[in-house]
Amino acid sequence: MSTRVEIWTDINCPFCYLGKARFDEALADFAHRDDVEVVHRSFELDPTQPVGTSRPVIPAIAEKFGITVDQAAANERGIGAQAAAMGLPYRTSDRDCGNSFDMHRILQYALAQGTQEAMIDALYAGNFAEPEPVFGDTERLVALAVRAGLDEQSVRAVLADPDAYADAVRRDEAEATALGATGVPFFVFDGKYAVSGAQPPATFTRALNTAWNDRPAPQLIADGDACGPDGCAVPTTASAVAD
Repeated sequence: MSTRVEIWTDINCPFCYLGKARFDEALADFAHRDDVEVVHRSFELDPTQPVGTSRPVIPAIAEKFGITVDQAAANERGIGAQAAAMGLPYRTSDRDCGNSFDMHRILQYALAQGTQEAMIDALYAGNFAEPEPVFGDTERLVALAVRAGLDEQSVRAVLADPDAYADAVRRDEAEATALGATGVPFFVFDGKYAVSGAQPPATFTRALNTAWNDRPAPQLIADGDACGPDGCAVPTTASAVAD
């Protein structure tokens, strides 16, 4: 029986980028890591942004939080310092932000193809580590998807159909609301335990252990002849003896 971890994120979110790295660090050291299933769920930080457009992130942050551009730039440098401490590349200036709905649709498609982890890593690298903008540019999104191992023509077909995987994105967002998630990253372990924010690896280790140790034990409803380390039981039924 495995443990399931669902992570609500948005590619616009720098703390989702940091939080995934910290969770991955904890998971790498978890004794039962091969029995942990990770699924990335959709959450749009600003679904009102027009599709196909982007804007510089620092003035956008200043406007959203009512701070000066210099304060927003200082905040970005602070996040960059946290990333550097983890060995993560992070561009503290000249990044953009924008509508992430198509990115989430591609992440849902990648989940169906079994390549979601590679896809979200490609998106994070594209947004936070590389100079080319990732928002409002279909060709850039296609290139990142191909890098993650997805078929180019299939990705283009998904992007060309605005309904493709849209319901899956909306279901994730509705579930996040039902769970009380008002921000991301938001981690849910086996549907029972939640961790909000880019917590230290030790917090994720504790959550993994808690979820693992709380898995229900199988309830034995019948017992019979079986084999074990010391051999097989001697048949006791009449039919077994006859055989």
